[in-house]
Amino acid sequence: MELKQIREFGNIEFLARQLVEGFITGLHKSPFHGFSVEFAEHRLYNTGESTRHIDWKVFGKTDRLYTKRYEEETNLRCQILLDVSASMYYPQQNLGKITFSIMAAASIAHLLQRQKDAIGLCTFSEKIEIDTPVRSTPTHVHKLFLLLENLLKKDKPSGKTAVADVIHQVADKINKRSLVIVFSDMFENIAQADALFSALQHLKHNQHEVLLFHVVDKKTETDFDFEDRPYEFIDMESGEKVKVQASQIKQHYRQYIQEYNHQLKLKCGQYKIDFIEADIQQGFHQILYAYLIKRAKMK
Repeated sequence: MELKQIREFGNIEFLARQLVEGFITGLHKSPFHGFSVEFAEHRLYNTGESTRHIDWKVFGKTDRLYTKRYEEETNLRCQILLDVSASMYYPQQNLGKITFSIMAAASIAHLLQRQKDAIGLCTFSEKIEIDTPVRSTPTHVHKLFLLLENLLKKDKPSGKTAVADVIHQVADKINKRSLVIVFSDMFENIAQADALFSALQHLKHNQHEVLLFHVVDKKTETDFDFEDRPYEFIDMESGEKVKVQASQIKQHYRQYIQEYNHQLKLKCGQYKIDFIEADIQQGFHQILYAYLIKRAKMK
């Protein structure tokens, strides 16, 4: 599934379902066992109540209206954090990182829904922009898909990101042990990486499990694989421009980025945070595998 096709088609819920079904088929066996919502009993329908839970099969047999009552026992609480800052709209030709992250988040949401887990969505740039409750109802999950779909239609924003500040806020507000999944390029302020490490440590200190997807276009952002000719590079967040010969800065750039990535992986290892470099050119199976492995460990 190409990123361009995702934006053209636009129906995130349908695409996520198709992607997950194809992924599960490829596994040859389903990793999903049981349901957390168990049927409890019938009771007579009272006038004025919602008709959503009426058992129409029973009505057909008895000509009386009964509703189903359920006992919900949520397996897992999951908070998805999605970076929607300007740098996530790179590469510009297909808005690759943000499109990839939206589709990846939708696919995980579909997996969570299948497992009757509770899901919340938090999008952020310099501040939190969308912050939903954490719920498992079909209506709530459908709303999340619509929110993600609307994000596909938004124009590229201006301004920077504040990953560390947002993670601190999320850590403070989540009052139950949860799985926190972060999609971000982590390009906040590399020179002040300690602030980010402190925020990640805050999540772990509060007993949350963390799955960090470091979303990158590896070819250009990590390997700096450009033709040896002059380029004008534009900072996606500040708009600052610089004209250079690619070969003149390649070695220095790669060394700088590799050191930052090394420190990020090292800190995640120390805090027992699952760190995955999510290359947008490598498809979504890398995301779904990482999630299922993490989910299995939490059972």
